[in-house]
Amino acid sequence: MNAMSSRKQEAGEDERVFAATITPHRSLGANAFRLVMGLMLLASVVSSLPFVIMGAWPVAGFFGLDVLALYIAFRVSFHRSRAFEEVILTRVQLLLRKVSPKGTAAEWRFNPVWTRLDRANDPEFGLLRLAVVSRGERVPIAQALSAGERESFADALGQALAQARRGEIR
Repeated sequence: MNAMSSRKQEAGEDERVFAATITPHRSLGANAFRLVMGLMLLASVVSSLPFVIMGAWPVAGFFGLDVLALYIAFRVSFHRSRAFEEVILTRVQLLLRKVSPKGTAAEWRFNPVWTRLDRANDPEFGLLRLAVVSRGERVPIAQALSAGERESFADALGQALAQARRGEIR
C-alpha cells in the first residue's frame, strides 16, 4: 500500500456511502424455459398433425416457425439479461458503470458536490426516467427498474448524495 492510498483511507475518502448493482429482471429461469419450449413444441406437433394427415403438410412448417420465433425471442432476452449498471458513491466521487450484454463497459465519474438527480415523474405512472446530471453532462440510470423500484432507488441515492455532500459517512 502506498502513502497516497493510506492517506485516503485515513480521511475516509474511499469508504462507500452508497453502492448498488442494477440488473434486468428475468422471471423465467433455465428449467422453466425448457418446460415452456417443450410444451410449446408439443402443442405445435399436436396441432399440426391433423393438417399433415389431411395433406396440408406445409401448415406444419408454420407451426414450427412459431416455435422457432419464440425460441429466438427467449434467447435474445437471456442475452440481454447479462447487462448491468453499478452505482458507487464515496465522499469524493460518484461512479456510474454500465456494462452491455457483450461485456463492453462505459464509466462516468462525478463529484457529488456538483451532482444532482433529474426525475421525470408522471402522476399516473410514477417515476418514468431518472438521470444523473453534473456540469452539463446527463447520464440516464436505473432504466431496468420498474417505476416503483426506480422511485425508491432515486430516494436512496438522493439521500446518499446529500450525505456525501455534507461529508457524513455511516
